[in-house]
Amino acid sequence: MNDFLSSCRDVVGAANVLTETADLERYLTDWRRRYTGRALGVVRPANTDEVAAIVRLCNLHRVPLVPQGGNTGLVLGSVPDQSGNAIVLSLSRMTRIRATDTINNTMTVDAGCILEQIQNAAAEAGRLFPLSLAAEGSCTIGGNLATNAGGTAVLRYGNTRELCLGLEVVTAQGDIWNGLRGLRKDNTGYDLRDLFIGAEGTLGVITGAVLKLFPQPKAQLTALAAMNSPEESLHFLSMAQERCGAALTGFELMSDFCLTLVTKHFPQMRLPFPQSYPQYVLLELSDSESEEHANDMLEGLVSEALEQGMIADAVIASSIAQSKALWNLREHIPLAQAEEGKNIKHDVSVPISRIGEFIRVTDVLLAEQFPGCRMVTFGHLGDGNLHYNVSPPENASPDAFIESQPAINRVVHDSVHAFGGSISAEHGLGALKRDEVRAYKSEVELGLMRTLKQALDPLNIMNPGKVI
Repeated sequence: MNDFLSSCRDVVGAANVLTETADLERYLTDWRRRYTGRALGVVRPANTDEVAAIVRLCNLHRVPLVPQGGNTGLVLGSVPDQSGNAIVLSLSRMTRIRATDTINNTMTVDAGCILEQIQNAAAEAGRLFPLSLAAEGSCTIGGNLATNAGGTAVLRYGNTRELCLGLEVVTAQGDIWNGLRGLRKDNTGYDLRDLFIGAEGTLGVITGAVLKLFPQPKAQLTALAAMNSPEESLHFLSMAQERCGAALTGFELMSDFCLTLVTKHFPQMRLPFPQSYPQYVLLELSDSESEEHANDMLEGLVSEALEQGMIADAVIASSIAQSKALWNLREHIPLAQAEEGKNIKHDVSVPISRIGEFIRVTDVLLAEQFPGCRMVTFGHLGDGNLHYNVSPPENASPDAFIESQPAINRVVHDSVHAFGGSISAEHGLGALKRDEVRAYKSEVELGLMRTLKQALDPLNIMNPGKVI
């Protein structure tokens, strides 16, 4: 492989081909620090032409490659396996905002741009790029596209797929497909853009994208509501959608145990209620008319819900600082889980109308089979996406509990399937769920996926061992 790595150095420069153990660790270890793969090295191209040249070298030498953005994924999709035969293709140097068109409301970017960088660039242009998630300070737009990331604003703006108009992709053969067209309508054959979005780098390497921008809202208001059950939160969601329409941007469900963990491990954070409640909803309105209009809308919604007994209590943020404090409660749930210790994560979706029933039924199943396990249930209620996580019983051995992960996964995923849901809503399949999904997809569906993989990547060099 010395000839291969030497050729890579000729393409990207010696400083951008990393082979020393100390330099490789952060590229080989997953975000949760539970798995470390092996690789021939890490190659860091600076532009699309260099990506294409590296992919052609991989073809010539039959070297697999693992595309990587911010390496913030949770399903082992962006780290190599233990074979040590692959390279990690890091797009971390590809960070150009190529163009901004405020008339067409689009921005063209390199795939290695950090999500927060794109948000800030849009704001500087007087526009909004609405994709927002906890890892936005470190995840890249290429990774967001490769996994079709969701986030907190899906209810109004959709997943990353809905926020992308065009792509630039290096194929498995090292060719460059320039599909960077900022068009809302283009019916000229198969939609190749949608083929690569969500494919987790198994069909090609996304190197650039045309993203949708939106007008900046005149006002963004946040409220936290307390209630007694997930079913009540669904009724509240229906009322909010009816009263607020498209202004309803976020609608996040959090159980009491979630916020108990947050206040336990981050004592500077406090719940704004005199007592605790079984469930909470964090909702956000983004209004294009005025702050006064948004405030009247939100106060009217909360007042009606209180009068009907749909919610037990509520607080409306009266300042940006208060709004950030409420969102911090939500965003610190994963961090609090990590502080609490090892846990078993599930990123699932079920039809919105059945979320309450799903939680109730699956909680009972887990309690029967794994007594004392603690449920950390939160997520994007407005689009049916739950982070349905399981923590070990208090004072139990975390390592012994983690050994139960396959059995716990089967209980949760079987229940998800029974409710007509998906075992991956926004994190992807990666290597972690690749085999698991076979129990829930039909042979027809799996066969079509294999056909696409074989047709586009016959040498199986693009992120092998992931998805399919």
